[in-house]
Amino acid sequence: MLVAENITKKFSGVTALDRVCLELHAGKVNAIIGENGAGKSTLMKILSGVYADYDGQIIYKNRPIRFQNTRQAQAAGIAIIHQELNLIPYLSITENIFLGREITTSWGTLDKNQMRTRAKSLLGKLKLSVDPDTKISSLKVGQQQVIEIARALLTDAEVIIMDEPTSAISENEVEVLFGIIAQLKKDNKTIAYISHKLDELFKIADRYIVLRDGKTIESGDMQGMTHDNIIQKMVGREIKIVRRTQSDKNSNALLSVSNLSLKHPERKNDLLVKNISFNLNKGEILGIFGLMGAGRTELMEAIFGLHAKRTTGTMLVDGKQINIKAPVDAINSGIALVPEDRKKDGLVLGLDVRTNICLTTLNNMQTMGLLSARKEVSLSKKYTADLRIKASSDKQLAKDLSGGNQQKVVLAKWLATTPRILMLDEPTRGIDINAKNEIYKLILRQADEGLGIIVVSSELPEILAVSDRILVMAEGNITAEFPANEATEDSILKAAIPKTI
Repeated sequence: MLVAENITKKFSGVTALDRVCLELHAGKVNAIIGENGAGKSTLMKILSGVYADYDGQIIYKNRPIRFQNTRQAQAAGIAIIHQELNLIPYLSITENIFLGREITTSWGTLDKNQMRTRAKSLLGKLKLSVDPDTKISSLKVGQQQVIEIARALLTDAEVIIMDEPTSAISENEVEVLFGIIAQLKKDNKTIAYISHKLDELFKIADRYIVLRDGKTIESGDMQGMTHDNIIQKMVGREIKIVRRTQSDKNSNALLSVSNLSLKHPERKNDLLVKNISFNLNKGEILGIFGLMGAGRTELMEAIFGLHAKRTTGTMLVDGKQINIKAPVDAINSGIALVPEDRKKDGLVLGLDVRTNICLTTLNNMQTMGLLSARKEVSLSKKYTADLRIKASSDKQLAKDLSGGNQQKVVLAKWLATTPRILMLDEPTRGIDINAKNEIYKLILRQADEGLGIIVVSSELPEILAVSDRILVMAEGNITAEFPANEATEDSILKAAIPKTI
């Protein structure tokens, strides 16, 4: 269906793609595999018309083509679901789905009823029970990801590019998506599928194409491939997955949370978080697992002071009560939060790597009341090296980094505050196996140095790999607590499923 020949793309002198060649076959799921920074997303943006300036040739339906923009690609039958959500936050779900392809009446006005009806039908197919008139800004990341999928399914595309489509959606939504993919294959659609969740690829992929450092390494059928084979082809070496061994027991409570509740912003008698109490010990990694809507992110935000007027309860750090009225109070108490949505809440995308890393420590970056470039360079170099951030320089804009490297910049920014309590909300969303391993090592190292760490994750293997103790949440409540060495995927999932289902 589509062939790419010798595709080369450079950014500011840095080669992102170097003579990449691939084939996308009709009626198959073609998995594009590689580490963060391998060039996967850049290549997909070229195929979908986001980037028009590149060397090489694309042959689509046996004809050479060169799209100048995404509208041309869409008109030709190529749709893309972006890894980094590409929605307008203050427009409704319907308006986002039909943006640039609005339905009009015979009078030339917008046919809002028909668009709303079709949007509702699409959401029904994707099992998302949300009013189509809801503004995107009020949706959680996982729900926004479903809207991205709905946008791609609206058009009768022949090639559908899915860039990390399951990075922020729940297990139920993943199963719905896989069902849709199966139907698309029956309809002889061509699917290019990028995911760092290798288990997914073995379930749905028919073929694989491996990229490494902007070059094509190998392609072939998934049948007969193993997990270790794929990882070795991605990184060019064997990767040993880091796991938490039993840490020294430390009963010194670093953070104590008692009866913490968070009111719903609109429904007065409804609570998003309900009387939560727990301790976090010094040097402990506390995993928190829950399905979408369980209240995990809301709990982290409440502790960090983002919703102080709607939050009740008490918190102690080292046995001393703290009063957090805003995030600055949390930071001053030694608490840091790496948020779930790095693009919206974690980075200033239009600023460079150096500035983003230094944003949380501006007071320390001054000399005689003025920002010191020398101090900023020193700090950014330290964390760029420590976290192995791949960037052309520390002056590269954050928006031009791969998703995994953006996440590392957010981590660097908060580690620069030398926190005592580090809260990580989905710290490895959209990150490849090697980068995940590096972040796991970093988390373990920080815990060994005495930090108390909370890891919120929707990936059960991740929670089981890094945690000392695991809390399970459902409908705003803590429903179970397990020592990590006694927890199983079945027992955690059982506790995570709301009793009302």
